[in-house]
Amino acid sequence: MGGRRGTFLRRVGFLALLGGAPLLAQEAGMTRSPYGKTATGESVELFTLRNHSGLEVAITNLGGIVVSIKTRDRGGRFDDVVLGFESLEPYLRRHPHFGALVGRYGNRIGGAQFKIDGKVFILPKNNGENTLHGGLKGFDKVLWAAREAGTRDAPALELRYVSADGEEGFPGKLDTKVTYSLTEDDGLRIDYEATTDKPTVVNLTNHSYFNLAGPGGGDILSHVLFLDADRFTVVRTGLIPTGELRKVAGTPFDFRTPTAIGARIDAPGDQLELAGGYDHNFVVLNGKAGGLRLVARVSEPVTGRVLEVLTTEPGVQFYTGNFLDGSVTGKKGTVYKRRSGFCLETQHFPDSPNQPSFPSTVLRPGQTYRTTTVFRFSVAK
Repeated sequence: MGGRRGTFLRRVGFLALLGGAPLLAQEAGMTRSPYGKTATGESVELFTLRNHSGLEVAITNLGGIVVSIKTRDRGGRFDDVVLGFESLEPYLRRHPHFGALVGRYGNRIGGAQFKIDGKVFILPKNNGENTLHGGLKGFDKVLWAAREAGTRDAPALELRYVSADGEEGFPGKLDTKVTYSLTEDDGLRIDYEATTDKPTVVNLTNHSYFNLAGPGGGDILSHVLFLDADRFTVVRTGLIPTGELRKVAGTPFDFRTPTAIGARIDAPGDQLELAGGYDHNFVVLNGKAGGLRLVARVSEPVTGRVLEVLTTEPGVQFYTGNFLDGSVTGKKGTVYKRRSGFCLETQHFPDSPNQPSFPSTVLRPGQTYRTTTVFRFSVAK
């Protein structure tokens, strides 16, 4: 893909022996290259981060989209484990938020409105009567200012965007910074930060769809999930929370013991039927934001790939690609059918601005919004 090399590239010789064959260490660092233009002629770039063990993540400054994550399987083969496209043009069309950086408010806001200090704010309706993932033109559809922000051994990309007061109906000028970095233990770390000049609501997340079997790997029903959550957010029509936090014990929502995603996905009951599978917020960290902690682990039995999710957030939206319908064709000609990818979107709870009992998403002048999530990859022995 050519392009300008970043300033943090280094080669370190032999890294390990895998399956009896020598494995050369990879060049660590970041490269940047042209990725095309928007419909209005704005230039878009692609930034590719690599660590010494070979983990490679490509991100575009259009919407902060994670375009690809390439990681090894138990045989040492690298493959891409996120759904998406091989060029910019499909990302410019409507798509299911593949890899997107979502804001100002990830997930749903019921009735497309909320109140702060008694004042009502009206948002665009883009999901029935509700607002989903920031509105008609959320953070996933804007160009972010980008710069290298890493060290010699830890490549990083910093993205910044200033959302104007009133953009998509949200109050306050929001100055947002998101930093993607690679760790030496094969993690993609995402640090979110934001400040505002007026009281507003903020809930940032990443909407990558994973399939650890790689492109053409079929559905994700045989992936095995551990999710450290004892409650989930009950929803009504439109997948808006009712306010009830229901215990997972004795339900198909209990993944505290590792269980195949497909084992109970079609079990009878209104919650799975409303969503067509899993599309629910799970309560982690006892429902409170806190220190970085492991909340989920997914393994794929054939390739041996493992994904661990660590976060400071109080919730994780577990989504099983129920609305993928085969109308979108992606990488290597893969048709994205129902349940061909899963999401683990770390977050505050859906519709929190309208749910006083939920952890608050209100950000006020003088405060700084900060959250961190790490997607860490490994191979099962």
